[in-house]
Amino acid sequence: MKIITNTGTDRVIDLIRSHLMRGNQLDVVTPSFSLFAFAEMLEALLGLKKIHLLLPPEETELAFLGGDTDRAARNRLQTRWLALRCAEWIRDKVELRRTHGSVPQGAMVMRNSQAQPEQVILGSFAFSTDGMGITPGNPLSLIQASESADEAIQLAQWFDAQWNSLKERPEAKAVFLAKLKAITDHRDPYSIYVLMLHHLFQSNGDEMDEECIVKSATGIRNTLVWKKLYKFQRDGVVGAIDKLNRFGGCIIADSVGLGKTFEALAIIKYHELRNDRVLVLCPKRLRDNWTLYKTNDTRTSLAAARLNYDVLNHTDLSRDGGHSGDIDLSHVSWGNYDLVVIDESHNFRNKATHKGKESRYDRLMRRIIQEGVKTRVLMLSATPVNNRLADLKNQIAFVTEGDDTALSDHGIASIDSTTRLAQKQFNRWLELEEAEKTPTCLIEMLGFDYFTLLDHLTIARSRRHIEKYYGISETGRFPDRLSPINIKADVDRAGEFRSIRDINLEIRRLNLASYAPLRYVLPHKQAAYDAKYSTQIRGGESFFRQVDREESLIHLLRVNVLKRMESAVSSFRLTVQRQLQDVEAMLERIEAHAEEIEELDITDVDIEDPTFESLLVGRKVKVLLGDVDLIRWKQDLIEDRNRLATLLGAAMQVDPDRDAKLQALREMVQNKCRNPINDGNRKIIVFTAFSDTAQYLYEQISGWAKRELGIEAALVTGTGRNQTTIPGLRKDLTTILTSFSPRSKERPEELAHEGTLDLLIATDCISEGQNLQDCDWLINYDIHWNPVRIIQRFGRIDRIGSSNQRIQLVNFWPNMELDEYINLEQRVSGRMVLLDISATGEENLIEQQSGNQMNDLEYRRKQLLKLQDTVIDLEDLSAGVSITDLTLTDFRIDLAQYFKAHPGKLEGIPLGACAVTTGEDADIPPGIVFCLRAEGAAVEKIADSGYPLAPHYLVHVGEDGSVLLPYTQAKRILDRLKRLSLGRDLPDATACARHEKETKQGEDMRHAQQLLATAVASVVGKSEERAVASLFTPGGTHVMKGEFAGSNDFEVVAFLVVLPEAIA
Repeated sequence: MKIITNTGTDRVIDLIRSHLMRGNQLDVVTPSFSLFAFAEMLEALLGLKKIHLLLPPEETELAFLGGDTDRAARNRLQTRWLALRCAEWIRDKVELRRTHGSVPQGAMVMRNSQAQPEQVILGSFAFSTDGMGITPGNPLSLIQASESADEAIQLAQWFDAQWNSLKERPEAKAVFLAKLKAITDHRDPYSIYVLMLHHLFQSNGDEMDEECIVKSATGIRNTLVWKKLYKFQRDGVVGAIDKLNRFGGCIIADSVGLGKTFEALAIIKYHELRNDRVLVLCPKRLRDNWTLYKTNDTRTSLAAARLNYDVLNHTDLSRDGGHSGDIDLSHVSWGNYDLVVIDESHNFRNKATHKGKESRYDRLMRRIIQEGVKTRVLMLSATPVNNRLADLKNQIAFVTEGDDTALSDHGIASIDSTTRLAQKQFNRWLELEEAEKTPTCLIEMLGFDYFTLLDHLTIARSRRHIEKYYGISETGRFPDRLSPINIKADVDRAGEFRSIRDINLEIRRLNLASYAPLRYVLPHKQAAYDAKYSTQIRGGESFFRQVDREESLIHLLRVNVLKRMESAVSSFRLTVQRQLQDVEAMLERIEAHAEEIEELDITDVDIEDPTFESLLVGRKVKVLLGDVDLIRWKQDLIEDRNRLATLLGAAMQVDPDRDAKLQALREMVQNKCRNPINDGNRKIIVFTAFSDTAQYLYEQISGWAKRELGIEAALVTGTGRNQTTIPGLRKDLTTILTSFSPRSKERPEELAHEGTLDLLIATDCISEGQNLQDCDWLINYDIHWNPVRIIQRFGRIDRIGSSNQRIQLVNFWPNMELDEYINLEQRVSGRMVLLDISATGEENLIEQQSGNQMNDLEYRRKQLLKLQDTVIDLEDLSAGVSITDLTLTDFRIDLAQYFKAHPGKLEGIPLGACAVTTGEDADIPPGIVFCLRAEGAAVEKIADSGYPLAPHYLVHVGEDGSVLLPYTQAKRILDRLKRLSLGRDLPDATACARHEKETKQGEDMRHAQQLLATAVASVVGKSEERAVASLFTPGGTHVMKGEFAGSNDFEVVAFLVVLPEAIA
């Protein structure tokens, strides 16, 4: 016997080849069987007359796909073709028997055509590439070969004895062929999609187990609330409970109109079933909604759900005593809540705190979250991650109890630096050329940590997402949005009132001196007032001067006058009147020689926005008359008085009969009622930013509409002055809205006698959180300065579950070109300095027109232009990227549900599995989506340490060899995979047949191999690109020594071939 070293030319395969002549025979004993060893000897094996194959018992894993050293072979992507050829060979040529125990070593007997043994090899080797010496094997393996005919005969007799001692069992071959069939079977696209998800999330320990999360023991699935949810909402609830359990918090940021409130109610019910105490914090205007769900009231469909939680307004956090509803604030055990639900959580930004006074934000954090029992925090907000990415940081702080390193075990070393860096990158992105400013580019620039942060804590689905992935069979379709109707109405039918341009000039000339006493303080006295009233910021490094606050307030008041002019001449008249009274009161106080004068209260600013809150709160400024330049102050006040009196005189002339805009609204209402866009639907909502305008419209239209059109109307302003034309109907918000939209509000039959309202005139007190989709026609009587508000208003009727085929948005605009209107507003607002400590926790003085794009006029111009042509979604409003682009919760839920429905199925899918489908979506080009796994040294070398899905990488390569989506766009690739796979849980027979033909049953995979090389290069290249970039960033470099070996550093976990549509 001689020893075979199994290297160089002294390899098992070299010895065998010389004996594998046509017509010869071969006996093999092997502990495993590799398709790649079979491939090396394919032609010779097919020419043999007979083969005896002796294998270990059926349950033994045979390693068809080889080991680490076979990666290069696997990456030729021919595994299926090899398995087909092998199955053919086994069926036609091979006799197969199984041993009773394990096979400790391998043996091969080569016989000539007369069955006489010629050569025998035995030792520690197998029918595998390393066993054959094709790839490097274990140097300690001892392999010997016969050197004489006698030795060969002796050893062959040993084999024959083993063979003959085992019975021939047909099932032995059947089991082997069945295992090969698992490799040759065509796969359905959905199981390949889920297999990729399994690998992506398994390595991060991120898989979700629905059973585990929604503990059946709580009985949540049997509750009324759960049963009311749509499938996508139930998925959202499961995802949110998972995040609450793992991280202590979650932000649900589903789009407007997708029912976040109901998802929250199911999460509340889940906690109640665990005997947890729940608190809901909501804006004052939404309080009635939340309170109604838990009352034993026939007007709520959830009365039987017996929900039980406390409801407080956001503003109650600033109060130390008194009552809020039936809760006595002086005796609340704040630290005793297990779950806090914060509706409209974006309102909790870090507000400016006045010396020694705790802000609402601080109080919520300290009293409710940090003190007492461990509190979970569920936040609801439809406002996407807009242009202040760091706004999210303050909300996340509720979850982490202010601990910046709370998520370090989950890959986020510092929440603060993650959001800060993301904001910096976002600002850089904003400065790019328009053509480069794509969401794709932004996602790459933001870096993976921000992506991971959002993915851990947010659930966000857009309406398109729901339609695309859940279909509309359960939810019903969303109504079609007709193109908006734009009306540019004049002010005065008589044509005598001055144009908005002229009025604006007058407004700009107003000094508004009665609101700015500090402006007139004598120079040598200014330092004393600064010391007394300015707010220290940045730990005392600088000051927010009260005089800046005053000047900004003046700008705000000017904008307010202009906005009210746009809204209705009647509102303009009231404002001018109030300002005139203030001027006269101030003059009187000066004439009376009061020793000191206190700043006036401002009651007239209706612009609801957190940005302005810091201007409207604060200590009253008092000035001593001896410290001011009285002559100049009086001159400015008298000038104001004269201007305001002139404006008031003009406004008084335009009575309702001359009001051209009011007339246009009447015509619109009449036309809609006589020509409904959905059969029999006469419902209309009219929104205005100002309660004065709403009151005026109700007074002028409700009686006329009842007389002329036979429709009942109501007014809702949130100031307790609700009205209705139905005698005896209660005037509370719930009753009015239920009478206006009885179907969506699920009004019980026994309340039908209360009557039905068809015309609702409202302010923004109902622009959020209300389901009013019985209505199909919404009018913006004035254009809110914030485009988000317009979309939220439309969201009242543009909702899931609408019975309307189509819905209409109507916008009233000032009668001028949009550009001119925007410029006019810019001139009015001037330079507003605001104290901004919401964005990064760094207190900054910012100018209103820089940096914050919601106030950036160019941005507003674009959005308002869009609004004239189409109804836009909130997620399209941001020039940036919405949260929906960044979270992976949906995919985790798909995986959890697949495991539940098909336990064990994924385990049977081999490495490198593939499915073939046809791209029916025009926006998904043909090509291949690869799921790759970095192996060995490549794991270290790919230096994107922050990449959340490492060591797995998804790449979509086009048929032409271009990288359509690189691995950094994982979310978009998963979106595409989902769309290509959804509903395709059987192999696509036509596509498979086409692919078979093109690749000769999978033998000719050269094209796919080229695309794989491109995919690998893109991962390596991207990470090298980033590594080079990292040389110039603080914190050192990512570049590693040594080159990449290329595709052998990556395992193809699975791939999906997308064929172009067949040409008929």
